[in-house]
Amino acid sequence: MRMRTSSKVVTGAALALGVLFATRTAAAAGGEAKWLGDDLPLPLPVKSPQDIGFKSATERQYLIFNLMAGGKLAYQRGDYAAAVDKWDTLLRMPGIDPQIERVVGPFLDDARVRAAQPAKPGAHVEPTHVEPEEAEPPPSDDKQVGEVRGHAGGAPTHRAYGTVTVSGTVSGGGQIGPGGAVLWLRRIDGPTPRAAPALNQIITQRDKTFLPHVLAVPIGTSVQFRNDDRIYHDVFSIAKPNEFDAGIRATGATYSKTFSHPGVVELLCNIHSTMNAYVLVVDSPLYAKAQASGAFVVHGVAPGRYELSAWHEAASTITRKPITVGAEGAHDLAVSVGGDKRPSPFVPDKYGHKRQPQLGY
Repeated sequence: MRMRTSSKVVTGAALALGVLFATRTAAAAGGEAKWLGDDLPLPLPVKSPQDIGFKSATERQYLIFNLMAGGKLAYQRGDYAAAVDKWDTLLRMPGIDPQIERVVGPFLDDARVRAAQPAKPGAHVEPTHVEPEEAEPPPSDDKQVGEVRGHAGGAPTHRAYGTVTVSGTVSGGGQIGPGGAVLWLRRIDGPTPRAAPALNQIITQRDKTFLPHVLAVPIGTSVQFRNDDRIYHDVFSIAKPNEFDAGIRATGATYSKTFSHPGVVELLCNIHSTMNAYVLVVDSPLYAKAQASGAFVVHGVAPGRYELSAWHEAASTITRKPITVGAEGAHDLAVSVGGDKRPSPFVPDKYGHKRQPQLGY
């Protein structure tokens, strides 16, 4: 009997067998799979258009292998949520081999169900055929980018701590201008009210850009990072103690990070070195982001003495000044921020190492 096998099936079957062998080897070794990784872009030299095509094709196969094998290892150790995350990303890739879909599909369906169940350590699980659950859509981002926000930020769970406002104008910021400065108040003559986490905070990646470029949130807020591009992104920050690594995310994928410490968190993409943005985590419910003109308004303030702080991405230091808020509030404040911050000598990767600008994306 003659057997005819398409090249795609052979390729898919070979990849599946390779993944199966590798996962069994790693499981037998009882340690971490050091042959897996997500270090993109790969350190392949690019000197011609042909090199770009070669590099892109290589990185695609590298990504397929790591998502497929990494999902299987997570599945085998009982980390079904991680398995679902990796396999969902894998199957969103355009033009994925149908053989890979057939091999991964049953495991993914089973992992979706088991992700909601407590895992039994060390238990080997065989895949079962179940109907996949529909993913819950991410919350919509109804806030306008660049909106001046007080402590409430549109979230009904936040309460006002006073009835007056603090307003004024920020100047400076160098070539960037004063827009995007973040201002917040802390009480001097008494305790600062405790901030409640803001709701529905989203930063999207669109056209190789983070939107919004600056997001101010109080401590304890969870921010969702959503890829709205048709390309992959690998969002991360090395700003301790708020560092995180979202990993490689395909179109439509999301990642959530809760920021538990005050400070500046610079966002970068490990694939696209030109992308950056900031999350400013403040330890006060009384804050606002300045408009492009520099105008700002902080709502819900009680009369008293405060320290006003102002951060700007172009300033090397935070501006601080004492203010007094009367029964009518405090208005027409003039706040100056610097534009003297020196640029970093290089754009770091997620390990803090120097990298070359990505080509071919």
